[in-house]
Amino acid sequence: MKRVPRVKICCISSEEEAKLAIDYGASALGLVGNMPSGPGVISDELILKIAKIVPPPISTFLLTSETSVEAIVAHYKRVQTSTIQIVDELKEGTYSLIREKLPSVKIVQVIHVADEKSVDEALKVSQQVDALLLDSGNPNLKVKVLGGTGKVHNWKLSRRIVEQSKVSVFLAGGLTPENVKQAIEQVQPFGLDLCSGVRTNGKLDPVKLEAFFNSVWI
Repeated sequence: MKRVPRVKICCISSEEEAKLAIDYGASALGLVGNMPSGPGVISDELILKIAKIVPPPISTFLLTSETSVEAIVAHYKRVQTSTIQIVDELKEGTYSLIREKLPSVKIVQVIHVADEKSVDEALKVSQQVDALLLDSGNPNLKVKVLGGTGKVHNWKLSRRIVEQSKVSVFLAGGLTPENVKQAIEQVQPFGLDLCSGVRTNGKLDPVKLEAFFNSVWI
């Protein structure tokens, strides 16, 4: 039986966008906190407001660029989402310490897929988190690019990560209604994550949403 990937719509900017994404079939919503670059950033106050109106079983992901356990936990406590999506490398503290402080919250680590090192990094991290999210981007630039690029990365590397990961894997980076079927076939991810691929002039586009979900489901 064919398994249909879960779909996470990211860069949600209002309660209206949240409801629209859910109406079309989103299983999760991405709410973007302060970032060094990229689209979709909203205030912590608005993230909290949106998270409160999202019904179960829809997941809400806080995208945080914080890199220490203390700052990540503090960021989470301001917004109260169901999941934390860490978009940069965890540099101070451990995932187990985050779990200790926030036992009911799921942890998703973003891996910026660039080369063979990305595969090794993903497989190591997969032993410590609840899910991985494979995205395009470059955290090593002077101004970090931590997602929201609208660019496709090397799906062959992503497929290798999916095949070997200890946990579920979301695929992000340049997904559109036109290429999502190919992405599913090549990578076989648990879930799909997208922002710009279903937007027009920065706003969620019902026509693109419908086309995307039709491509995923049919």
